[in-house]
Amino acid sequence: MSIKNKFKTFFAMDDDYEYEYVEEAVVEAPSKFTQPNNNVINLKSVKTASSKVILCEPRTFDEAQQIADHIVSKRAVVINLQRVERYEAKRIVDFLSGAVYAVNGVIQRLGSETFLCAPDNIDVSGSITETLEEDLDKGW
Repeated sequence: MSIKNKFKTFFAMDDDYEYEYVEEAVVEAPSKFTQPNNNVINLKSVKTASSKVILCEPRTFDEAQQIADHIVSKRAVVINLQRVERYEAKRIVDFLSGAVYAVNGVIQRLGSETFLCAPDNIDVSGSITETLEEDLDKGW
């Protein structure tokens, strides 16, 4: 084949092609009333069958992280601060207050040096009162 014929066939418009028209199926958009298939579960709706209460008696501030881990794991913690110096006890309570706040829980004083830290899945009702003089003597 010559170069002239190659150009002619390359640029020629042949009408030998047959065109087929195919109708496409119309896909309807989902309506507002159909609910999508969600695999998302609200964690607040999940109730645990058994709740645990952990008793802790820290001796240093370093143990506060372990106590906070219990709170984040949705366990109530009772903390006895009698064996800790007053300054470290305040630091522990401040740290645990932040952890309790992070899980929307509550921290409640049970005694002069005893606290209850409960996450949001634990309901705490009632209160314990002590004499004001005893609290002032301890410096709380």
